Amino acid sequence: MANTWWELQIFCEPDLEDAIFWRLGVFGCRGTASEQKGNYSLVKAYLPIFQAQLLDLAALSLWLRQDAICMGISAPTMHWQLIDEQDWASSWKQYWQPQEIGDRFLINPAWQPLPENSDRLLILLDPGMAFGTGTHATTQLCLESLEMRLGNSLAQATDAVIADIGCGSGILSIGALKLGAKKVYAVDNDPLAVQSTEENRALNNIEPESLVVAQGSVDVLTKLVAEPVDGIVCNILADVIIELVPQMSAIAKSTTWAIFSGILVEQSQAVADSLEKHGWIVATLWKRKEWCCLNARRS
Repeated sequence: MANTWWELQIFCEPDLEDAIFWRLGVFGCRGTASEQKGNYSLVKAYLPIFQAQLLDLAALSLWLRQDAICMGISAPTMHWQLIDEQDWASSWKQYWQPQEIGDRFLINPAWQPLPENSDRLLILLDPGMAFGTGTHATTQLCLESLEMRLGNSLAQATDAVIADIGCGSGILSIGALKLGAKKVYAVDNDPLAVQSTEENRALNNIEPESLVVAQGSVDVLTKLVAEPVDGIVCNILADVIIELVPQMSAIAKSTTWAIFSGILVEQSQAVADSLEKHGWIVATLWKRKEWCCLNARRS
C-alpha cells in the first residue's frame, strides 16, 4: 500500500536531539535517524499513518517547542509528509554507520561490510521498526553497564541467566550473550520488537535456546523462567519501570543485579525510591546528557 508512513523532519540544535528522540519514542515513532546540517541537526522519524492524525502531529510539534523553551534552546521546526513502505525502509538506514560502544562492543548495521581487524565484540543489527540501534544514550548506558557487570568476571558471566524486559531490537540481550551470559529471556509488548529480536538473534548466530523471545511483559517472564534470574536489564520509560518494580522483584533472588534506563535525570529519584521500597539498593547512577541509568542490586 502506498503512502503508509508519516516521515517527520525536525531541524533542531544538537543539544535538543536526545529530548526529541525521547519524545518521538513516547509518541510511537518506529525508526529514527539524525544527520548534521551545518550547525544544526536534522532528525527524521517514521510513524505508521494510522497511528497519528494531522492534529496529533501539530500537537507533537508544539510539545517539541515547549521542550526547547524549558531547556533554554531555540525552538525546532518540524515538517511532515507521507511516504510509502519502500521509501521508509531505506531512507533512514543510509545515515546509520558502525559504532563502537564502551570498551568491548561494535554495533554493525547488517547491510554494512563487516569490519576488518577488530577485536571488539561484534553485534550485527537490523532493528527494523524496533527501538535499539545503539545510537541512543540509554542503550549505550545499558551496554556499558552490562560490560561492567559481565565483562570483568568470566565465571560470573558464563553462569548468568538474564531477563531483558522491553527488548526492542534485542541489542541488550545479544550484548549480554556476547559477554558470556548463559541464557537470556527477552520480552516485549510490541510484536514487531519480538520479530526484530528473533531476526537479530539469527543474524548473530545465536541459538533459540540461548535467547528465548516472547511477546508480553514480566507476567510472561514468570511463566518462562524456572527460577529467579541473576540479572535484569530494563530500558523502557521511568513510569513503566516504577509500575513493574514489584513484579520484577518477584523474579529476583538475593544476589540479583539490575540495570534500569530510559530514565530522564529528573525522574531518577522517583525510580530509585520505588526500587528501594521493594528491596533494591541503587549502587550507581550513570548520566549521559539528560538521560541516566541506574545500576541496582538486591538488598
